[in-house]
This record gives sequence, structure tokens and C-alpha cells, in this order.
Amino acid sequence: MKLLIANKGYSSWSHRAWLVLRHFGIPFEEIVQPLYVDGWKEAILKLSPSGKVPCLMDGDVTVWESLAIIEYVAEKFPDRGIWPADAAARAHARSAAAEMHAGFQNLRRDYCSNWRRTYPWKVRGDGSALEDAKRIFALWKEARQRFGRSGPFLYGAFSAADAMYAPVVSRFITYSWPVDAEIAAYIEAIRTLPAYAEWAEAGRAEPWTIAQYEYDE
Repeated sequence: MKLLIANKGYSSWSHRAWLVLRHFGIPFEEIVQPLYVDGWKEAILKLSPSGKVPCLMDGDVTVWESLAIIEYVAEKFPDRGIWPADAAARAHARSAAAEMHAGFQNLRRDYCSNWRRTYPWKVRGDGSALEDAKRIFALWKEARQRFGRSGPFLYGAFSAADAMYAPVVSRFITYSWPVDAEIAAYIEAIRTLPAYAEWAEAGRAEPWTIAQYEYDE
């Protein structure tokens, strides 16, 4: 399998699919196409029919969307436990993942994904991202309280739902978001996950900078 991704310093959607493959030990070849360099759109379109990343290529199968890639891999490797085994937990995890996929645009807009920097906390934009964060924290706590007692992640063991929210965790780290002890413990579990740490280190080491995803403070 081959996975087309963009800059590890900034690409949150690439991160989700990559994290599932890496954490669950699924062999793949990584193809990195930096954004906003000469010919980047054409290069992505040669591999991804949507012109976006990530895109998974597995023989004659092409899957070009993060959550679809995760589902494809979960079906192909059913023994890896990519989704929770318990039916109720799995339904909750899929709902949480879909909510992340479709929502929280204000948080995405005002707190850009950036593994390369850390900023002091402040309210950015019109403050509407605070409501997004409030919902995310409530969802995380519900998952942990109902299904996550057996481990440090949302459903105990690391799952696809955690991968879907890992870039949100990175935002809370990057922007020094104030959180309570329960949320801080979950953030730390993601931050210290070996696959997450590998991505973050690689992102910091990249030579490319995207100005529109950088702030002065």
C-alpha cells in the first residue's frame, strides 16, 4: 500500500490516516507532497482523484478520503482492533469520528493545525471556536466515562476515533489551550503515543513553512 500525504507540520487530514496505519503496524509506503510549492496541485492530482490528501493506493484500489481510508484498512485488517470490539462502544466511536469529520469548522478556522509551533493561549477569531471545544471535551468525557475505563484513550485502547481527534489534540497543545485534569490526561496519552510523537518530530524537522498557517504570536 502507498499513502499520499502532505506536510507533516500542518496536514491534519493526512495525519489521521497515517496514524492508523503506523500505530496498528500496517506496512505502507509514504509519499509526501508538500503543499504550496511549484507543481503541488498537479502532483497530487496524478495520484488522488479529488486533488486532495490523503490518498491510499492498494493495488488497483484507490481510497481518497481520511475516514474512508480508515474504514478500508479496518476491513482489510479486522484482527488489528482499529475500531472497538464492543458493539455499543463501536457505534459511539463511529459517531464521534463522523462528528469530527463533519464538524468543528470554527475551531479548524481559528486554530490552524501546526505541529511546528507553540503559542501562548488566547481567544482567536470571534470566540466561536470555544463552543466547538466545549462540545469536544464533553464528547471525550462521555466516551471515557462510558467506554474508556480500561485504558487511557477514548474507548480504552487506541482506536480510529482517537486518530480522528489526534489533530484536535495537537491544536490544543499548539495553542496552550486551558483544560481540566481529565482532558489533560487524555491529551498526554495522545501526545506520548509513539506514532503521534514520530509524526510530530518529523513535522518539526521539515524544511517547508506555510505562511498562512503561521501566526506572529
